[in-house]
Amino acid sequence: MKKTIIDLFEQSVEKFGSRTFLLEKHDGAFQPTTYAECKQEALKIGAGLAAIGIKPKQTVSILAEGCNNWILSELGLLYAGAISVPLSIKLEEANDLLFRLRHADVVAIFVSRNQLPKFRKIREQLPLIEHVIVYDCDIELQQGEMFLSELATKGEAYLQEHKQEFLAVGQAIQNDDYATITYTSGTTADPKGVILTHRNYTANVEQALTRISIPSDYTMFIILPLDHCFAHVAGFYIMVACGASVATTQVGRTPMETLKNVPINIKEVKPHVLLSVPALAKNFRKSIETSIKKQGPKVEKLFKFALKVAYEYNQDGLNKGKGWRFILKPLVALFDKILFEKVRAGFGGNIKFFVGGGALLDSELQRFFYAVGMPMLQGYGLSEATPIISANSLGAGRHRFGSSGKVIEPLDLKILDDEGNEMPTGVKGEIVIKGENVMAGYWKNPSATAETVKDGWLYTGDMGYMGADGFLYVLGRFKSLLISADGEKYSPDGMEEAIVDKSPLIDQIIIYNNQSPYTSAIVVPNREAMRQILGGKSDEESLRKAAKAIGAEVDKYRTGGQYADEFPDRWLPGALAIVGEAFTEQNGLVNSTMKVVRGKVEEHFADRIEYVYTPEGKKIDNPKNLESIAQIAK
Repeated sequence: MKKTIIDLFEQSVEKFGSRTFLLEKHDGAFQPTTYAECKQEALKIGAGLAAIGIKPKQTVSILAEGCNNWILSELGLLYAGAISVPLSIKLEEANDLLFRLRHADVVAIFVSRNQLPKFRKIREQLPLIEHVIVYDCDIELQQGEMFLSELATKGEAYLQEHKQEFLAVGQAIQNDDYATITYTSGTTADPKGVILTHRNYTANVEQALTRISIPSDYTMFIILPLDHCFAHVAGFYIMVACGASVATTQVGRTPMETLKNVPINIKEVKPHVLLSVPALAKNFRKSIETSIKKQGPKVEKLFKFALKVAYEYNQDGLNKGKGWRFILKPLVALFDKILFEKVRAGFGGNIKFFVGGGALLDSELQRFFYAVGMPMLQGYGLSEATPIISANSLGAGRHRFGSSGKVIEPLDLKILDDEGNEMPTGVKGEIVIKGENVMAGYWKNPSATAETVKDGWLYTGDMGYMGADGFLYVLGRFKSLLISADGEKYSPDGMEEAIVDKSPLIDQIIIYNNQSPYTSAIVVPNREAMRQILGGKSDEESLRKAAKAIGAEVDKYRTGGQYADEFPDRWLPGALAIVGEAFTEQNGLVNSTMKVVRGKVEEHFADRIEYVYTPEGKKIDNPKNLESIAQIAK
C-alpha cells in the first residue's frame, strides 16, 4: 500500500481541511493557517519549482529558522518530487555548510533573511545551485535570487496550464523514494547524509502513535530547529496525522532575540505539547526556580517541601502512589492547586507533556517536571531510525524515570554482545533494530551503510538493555565508553549528567578514559560561582581555593561523600582539566540538538588531556587550571 508523506498530508487535508495546521505570529498575534490553505500554498511553491526547471529526485535545500515557510517549502518540494536537504542554521559557511551543499548535489535552496549572508559568501563555490529562493523581506536581491512570493506566483501560473501534470508528479512518488537527506550532527565522527524515504517517515509516525496520543484539538509548540528528523516526525508529521496544530517560535533578527521570544510565545500560544531537549529542560527548570525564589524564602521553602512530597508520592513514575503512599494523594493535590498550577500557568496553562529528544534526560529533571504536572517524556532514537525507537508516555504502566520508555510498534529490537549473540533480559549490549523506519542508507557512502545496516538490522552503536519491566534502558554510545587499562568498559553519560545537575560550580563536564592509568575529566566551571568564590581576588591562594572547590564537587561521589555509591569509585575522575572555554555550537563542540560532541571536545582539548596524566597536571591546583579559572572569572 502506498503511504508517502504526500499521501499522509492529503488524507489529513481531506479530513481536517478547515482546522488550523500552522500558527505563526504576525502583526502582534499568532495567525492561523488551515490544512486546506497550507495545501494550496505548498502546491504553488512546488509548481513554482517545476516552473523554474527543478526535476523529480533533484535535491533542494532549506536553510532557515523554524516558520510556516519552512514547512510549506518542504511540502512544496516534495509535491514536486524533489528530495529535501534540511540544514541547521548553526552551520558555519566556511566548512560544514559548504560541505553539505556540495555533498548532497543541491541545485536550489530556500533561505531566510538571517541566513542569506552566510550563504552568499560561498555561493560562487556552488556552481550546481542555480536558484536561490529568499523568504520575503526588505532586502535587495542579487543575481540568481528571487523572493518566495515570486516563486509562488510562477507556481500559480504553472498550475493554470499544467495542474494535472503537476499533481501526477506527487502521486507518482513511491514509498521507497527518497524524502530527505538529513545530515547527522556527529557526536563521535564526521557527519553523514542519512537517506530517509517517504515510508520511513510515515512508518515512524504510525509507530510513534502507538506510544503517544495526540487529540486533534492539541497544539504543538516547536522550539527546536526544524532540520532534524526528530522535529519532522514528533514536531509536525505526527500532528498532521492527527489533524492537530503546530506553532513555531517568532523569529527575531538575532538568535538571542528569537530565544527571548520563546517564553513570551509559549504564553501566547498556550500549547498542549512542547518539543524540547535536555538543555532546554534545564533552562526551563532554572527559570521556574528563579521565579519561585523571587517570591521570598517562605514560598521557596514551601515549594521545596511540595517537591519532596510529590517525589515521594510519584516514586519512579511507574509505582506512583503505590503502597502506603496513597495517603499523600490529598496533600499532592493541594500543592498542585496552590503551587504547581501557577508554574504551569507560566507555560500557558495547557501543557500536558513535553516530548523529549536529543541527549538522555537526567532522572532528576524527569522527577521535577513530573511533580509540577508537566511530564517530560524521555524517548530514544537516532537519525538512522527516522528517529523514534522508544518512548515513555502517559498512562498507567507506560512511564518510568531513568528509562527510555517502551519500544514502538511494530519494531523488532534485540540486544547483542560483541560476537553477535542475543542477550537475555537485563544484560547490556548493543541495541539493534529492524523495521520500516530504518534508513535507506548513507548518501554516497556505501561502506558506512554496510557497516551500519546488516540484513535489514540497524546497528545503533548504543549500549543498553531491556528491563524485566518491559522498558528499554539506554546507557550511551559505545564510542563514548570509558575503557580502562584492563579493558573494562563503562558509560560516562549518567555520571556527567549527575555532576552537572547537582553541582552549582560545574556547567559542563566530559569524562575521559582511553586505556589510561586513571580516569580524567574536562570541566567547564560556572562563571558566576567562580566569581563568588574569588570575591574579586585573583591571587594564587584564591585561585587554588576555587580549584579545590571544583575538585570537592567530584569528591562528593567518592566513598564517604554525599553521593557515594551512585557510581563506581574506579570510574570517578582522578584528575580534572579545568578549561576556560565552554562547549558551544559556535566552536563546534555542541551540535544542533545541543548534544556535546565528545570526540571533538577530546580533540580540542587534547593538550590538556595529555597534561592531566603528568605528575604536575594531576594536581587540582596545577598552573593551567589556575590560569583557566582566572580567565573565567574576569
